[in-house]
Amino acid sequence: MSDNTPSNDSNKPMFYDPSEHRIRSFVTRAGRLSTAQGRAIDTLGPQFCLPYEKAPLDIEGSFGRVAPTIFEIGFGMGETTAKIAAGMPEKNFIAVEVHTPGVGSLLKLIGEQGLTNLRLMQHDAFEIITNMIAAESLDGIHVFFPDPWHKARHNKRRLIQAPMVALLASRLKPGGYLHCATDWQEYAEQMLEVIGAESTLQNTAEGYAPRPDYRPVTKFENRGLKLGHGVWDLVFSKRA
Repeated sequence: MSDNTPSNDSNKPMFYDPSEHRIRSFVTRAGRLSTAQGRAIDTLGPQFCLPYEKAPLDIEGSFGRVAPTIFEIGFGMGETTAKIAAGMPEKNFIAVEVHTPGVGSLLKLIGEQGLTNLRLMQHDAFEIITNMIAAESLDGIHVFFPDPWHKARHNKRRLIQAPMVALLASRLKPGGYLHCATDWQEYAEQMLEVIGAESTLQNTAEGYAPRPDYRPVTKFENRGLKLGHGVWDLVFSKRA
């Protein structure tokens, strides 16, 4: 994994690349695309995938309705996202993932389950939020199991940093929520500290929150819990 930021330059902002002056929180990987995933992209992508543009997103027009809107960063292969969307059909979900097999997998689930309240975007979430999501337009934001970048020299690549939290908070409506979850304790501790320092957000719990019913336990998570591994949920709300 390469890092475009000189390690001795402490004056760079937290997010940096040669064009955007920021460290990316992900590395694009070339994963194997199955035949079914490719077919889902070809057949369902035009309907359910939104293009990235440096222009405000028309959320109402994208879904054809007015409804509470939840934004998810990094949905992986999409199983959790599909379950949450299926359980809350009254809400809109905009889900972002950079890896093509994951996009194909979630599109496949959308087709199999007949979901209509999901829209996908395959692009850098920071750029989408910065350029396409209006201030105070979201009712919730989900960030489930982001890459912990567990090596100390890579911690600066973590998604949950003060500038990102401030940006996310600015896109939430008053009363909207930010829900993060991780199975890496040290990252959970950092999240609690960083999100807790954002003045526009308030913790809904004393420290870590109980897992909300809407977030299902994944197979990977359940396997870890049986082995005694921890999972930490953090739920903060936007101050009125």
